[in-house]
Amino acid sequence: MSGAPHAAVPAPAPPPPAGVPPIVECRRVSVRFGSFTALHDISFSIEDLPKQGEFIGILGPSGCGKSTLLNLIAGFLQPTEGEVLVNGKPVKGPGRDRGMIFQKYSSFPHLSVLDNVLFGLHLNAGDLGLSASERMDRALSLIAQVGLNGHERKYPHQLSGGQQQRVAIARTLALEPQILLMDEPFSALDEPTRLEMQQLVVELWHRIRPTIFCISHSIAEAVYLSERVWIFSHAPGQIACEIRDVIPPTVGVPPLLAQEQPRFKDAVRSVTELFRQVTETKGRPRKAGAT
Repeated sequence: MSGAPHAAVPAPAPPPPAGVPPIVECRRVSVRFGSFTALHDISFSIEDLPKQGEFIGILGPSGCGKSTLLNLIAGFLQPTEGEVLVNGKPVKGPGRDRGMIFQKYSSFPHLSVLDNVLFGLHLNAGDLGLSASERMDRALSLIAQVGLNGHERKYPHQLSGGQQQRVAIARTLALEPQILLMDEPFSALDEPTRLEMQQLVVELWHRIRPTIFCISHSIAEAVYLSERVWIFSHAPGQIACEIRDVIPPTVGVPPLLAQEQPRFKDAVRSVTELFRQVTETKGRPRKAGAT
């Protein structure tokens, strides 16, 4: 971990290169469902980095608005107050510059693996400007990248849970989104499969380079995946704590091996202590943990 984690509401990100707006920005965003306030006065700015998008891990107690935030960025919801912007433009609805992977398997049951991955490519063929052969090449390449070679003609019911999530990842990445939103994508998987998927996502992130927001209920998972970790307070949700430069990059390092490293263990202890403080005080931590 680079220094001690700091317990503070995120400061504005460093200014992006001249003329390039933040890739994602929230300006005093609140969301209410009837009398229930899911999010309150959320503000942050994520820079559009030229070489590698950031990986932001999101932790917090159940019902604190984490999924609501992802739905706002995806364009599935509109804020009650405030504004959400992507590339400097207000989010008015879904777009192919944003892709979302859900906890529940979302493959089309009547389509094969290949046809699932091709679905969005065919639907957006005009905008993408890809020929039929180019769409096929992209789909087959992604199927290979997520480790499903030889499964192209299988249907979802013939696949394991981990394989079904690989299909969802390939289908989402086929449209080359700038922003990837992941809502507890591995929580339904067994532990060995979850660890495999964590390593796959890190490798794909470094290869394809999107900005990623990933909700997790596992502190170790968030530490392994993320450059930056947010801890949400109880509802009404706010970003109560931010930890930057969580650990050195883990690309190519299997999760079990990473978890044996002293710096990883120190990071997990620090984030766990901050999480405990946030959830016990129902707000910002009293003080930052030290490493």
